[in-house]
Amino acid sequence: MLEDLIKEELVKSMKERDALRVLTLRMINASIKDLEISRRSSNSNQIKDEDIIQILSKMIKQRREAAVTYEKGGRKDLQHKENEEIKIIKGFMPTQLSDEETHEIVNDILNENDFKEMRDMGSAMSILKEKFSGKMNLGLASKIVKEKLEG
Repeated sequence: MLEDLIKEELVKSMKERDALRVLTLRMINASIKDLEISRRSSNSNQIKDEDIIQILSKMIKQRREAAVTYEKGGRKDLQHKENEEIKIIKGFMPTQLSDEETHEIVNDILNENDFKEMRDMGSAMSILKEKFSGKMNLGLASKIVKEKLEG
């Protein structure tokens, strides 16, 4: 399970005294714990790998935005730190699908479900998000779905 792998890497990084990696992995663990706590009131408090992948995706997005802000502000040191954290977090993400694979999958989803109109876009994106969250660039997928349904 992905959560166990993250914990193992944290222990390893602590032994190696890799401060940035330890800090980043602790942030990931904290986000996972936050999700577990928020789910305690409901019956679905079991955290799955898909949940962790969503957390990691969100963390990467936040760090990219911060890196851009730091770059604009002339803070190369903080920009570098954010980029290093992104590399660490990406190490736990599944391999991203290529643009060509994304095109093929979108075509398959549209054909399998007989989606032909713009009103089907939400349903198509819902399927893609459910099956490929963290593995696919959903921004690109959305653009492809829109082009196919409009044209």
